[in-house]
Amino acid sequence: MVKVNRRVVVILQARMGSTRLPGKVLASVAGQPMLALIIKRVLPARYIDQLVVATTRLSQDDPIEALVTDLGIPCFRGAEEDCLDRYYQAARQFEAEVVVRLTGDNPLIDPAFVDWVVEQYLSSDPPCDYTDSWSSKTYPVGLSVEVFSFDALETACKEDTNVRWREHVTPFIHCHPNRFRLMHLASSQDYSHMRWTVDTPEDLVFVRRIYDYFGHDRFSWREVLTVLEVHPEWLEINRRVEQKAI
Repeated sequence: MVKVNRRVVVILQARMGSTRLPGKVLASVAGQPMLALIIKRVLPARYIDQLVVATTRLSQDDPIEALVTDLGIPCFRGAEEDCLDRYYQAARQFEAEVVVRLTGDNPLIDPAFVDWVVEQYLSSDPPCDYTDSWSSKTYPVGLSVEVFSFDALETACKEDTNVRWREHVTPFIHCHPNRFRLMHLASSQDYSHMRWTVDTPEDLVFVRRIYDYFGHDRFSWREVLTVLEVHPEWLEINRRVEQKAI
């Protein structure tokens, strides 16, 4: 475990609006709202100083604030479409020096994987500005963690003029390798054919199947891989779902 002398804040973005599966973040999985499961799975991560859920100011997202408040987690409310500004303002309020970006539609993320990505970021030599697990397209879709400095986030927020980029928070950073030192983590084996995120009813069926198999929420992502080796047919549930392009 590396020595941490910077404040690490996880900002978990979630909102009720979804074109393909409205209200998905509060959909029931294993008898709990999906967002609650993600929060419970992430909290044991060792490098986290603070977990914040960031949603919009829209009234339709009031149930998200109510849920996370009941769980004892702070909720930041900001811009609807300008997710970059939402992240920046949340990071400022909670005095983040290092930001970990997670999303409310990835219920198979686990604390050990979050810790590993954060550790790669913190131990990089020379220091990097941004680290992620998705750019290499070798991990399952939905096992996405991004870690970046507050300074990089602030620069992006102040300089990014692309409205579509701002909706996705970090494109300005990873599209400017001449300005930011980037590290893209890759798996030794390609799991990109696996879809673990929730964006459609089929995705929800798949995730529920995984949780029902284990009967609890303390399994790791590698344990999911082991189960899918035994039940590869489960991957057919949402194989034909196309990931929305950024």
